[in-house]
Amino acid sequence: MEDRPKIGRPTKYDPEMCEKVVELYKLGYSNEEVGLELDICEDTFYRWLKEHKDFSEAVKKGLWYSKGYWMKDGRESLRDEKFSYTGWYMNMKNRFGWKDKTETVQEVNLNLSEEHKKADEIQKYYEEKYRREE
Repeated sequence: MEDRPKIGRPTKYDPEMCEKVVELYKLGYSNEEVGLELDICEDTFYRWLKEHKDFSEAVKKGLWYSKGYWMKDGRESLRDEKFSYTGWYMNMKNRFGWKDKTETVQEVNLNLSEEHKKADEIQKYYEEKYRREE
């Protein structure tokens, strides 16, 4: 029985790419930019996510780093006059699914009452602590 020739070209995938993938996300890269750096198309990127667990884990970890990169950038740049808050915010909404939060009056009151409970617990803790020390 003859071996049949393989159809298609060999994969570019190399497990050692995963380290590079994480490093790129640490610089704030998006999935598309990572694909560009790896010289692969969108279909290949998403196929590798399904086929290679190590690649999938690197991307998940990397996306966490990328989100942190952009959050830090916004936090550090807020006081800069030239900082485009609107541009940064739109980036966060589009890239990471941020949404404007709307709360009902009931939710606000519930959150406030929870915060008050925590503050009361902290106050009682310290009052008891100082009584014992006296």
